[in-house]
Amino acid sequence: MLALLNRRKAQKAFRAVHNSAHLIDFCSNDYLSLARSSALQEIVKKQYTNQFLGATGSRLLSGHYTLLDTLEKKLAQFHQAEAALVFNSGYNANLGIISAIPRKSDLILYDELIHASIHDGIKLSVATSQSFAHNNLVELETLLANNPQKTVFVLVESIYSMDGDAAPLISIQELCQKYDAYLIVDEAHSTGVYGKNGAGLCVELGIESNVFARIHTFGKAIGSHGGAVLGASVLKDYLINYARPLIYTTALSPHTTQSILSAYQLLEKKGTVYIEELNERIAYFQEQIKHQNKYAYIKSNSPIQCLLVPGNEAVTQLSALLQKEGYDVRPIRTPTVPSGKERLRICLHRHNSLEEIKKLVQLLKSL
Repeated sequence: MLALLNRRKAQKAFRAVHNSAHLIDFCSNDYLSLARSSALQEIVKKQYTNQFLGATGSRLLSGHYTLLDTLEKKLAQFHQAEAALVFNSGYNANLGIISAIPRKSDLILYDELIHASIHDGIKLSVATSQSFAHNNLVELETLLANNPQKTVFVLVESIYSMDGDAAPLISIQELCQKYDAYLIVDEAHSTGVYGKNGAGLCVELGIESNVFARIHTFGKAIGSHGGAVLGASVLKDYLINYARPLIYTTALSPHTTQSILSAYQLLEKKGTVYIEELNERIAYFQEQIKHQNKYAYIKSNSPIQCLLVPGNEAVTQLSALLQKEGYDVRPIRTPTVPSGKERLRICLHRHNSLEEIKKLVQLLKSL
């Protein structure tokens, strides 16, 4: 262990946890600022009546309760699906569906930039797997055409976490229909940000009924914790019986479940306004950043904005300078991204003022 840790330190890739609550937040995934919302906190206080603090067991034993049923019905209605199944995190949801559904004779095709949780789900699967170049429809179709006898699952994200770009979901969905493949879309970074009141990019594009499964998570724009698989009722029943990350873990606490439910109730009333306020800040950042030519900018219309700063040491030093000035902007280093693609990952939120955004960009220009 020590040798591996020392090697990571030498590569300027050593990870550690630290509290940055005193800094201006350009780091968190709290895109709609619900994690810090006093309005949401008041709703939760008024609605939470469960006598237990913890779930007390797995959902198949003592850990299931009525509030989970209520949340799953709300999720299915909000995200326009037949059924929803709540997991303890988006990570567990991806592990659960990917390890449980594809069989040994099946094939998993996945975008090379998918999240680590999907990679880990693939490792647990007995199916064969193969990646395709990021958002490359030609390569994806070639792989689909070359495997006509297999049951194929195509795994993508709607918004990618490291570049902030969107998948060409309409075209991918059309290819899946053409070749009878099953499309699974991780909507972690589009939940709350795209679609009606934040229902996701699949809903915004009108393809939700043609997607085998969607994974929505609550630790980002929803401001809480947990995740859910959205799909057909038979998919839900199957996962309850075969998804080990659901079966063999204690369920979400009732308080967390209430927080998620209350957040969705708030989005039904104010989601459109919240998204408009967030998009105003994204547009303002884009206008400001285009006037600098020091760092390569990865174009994105999502809250995830990235500037390429090649080299672990260089990007770490720049991040440290920004934090010293009071701005919480984190470096994304190798091995999370390929060597030479290290970057500053700037996350925008409703709670970031235009003045804060302007000062951050001015600081970047001066460093």
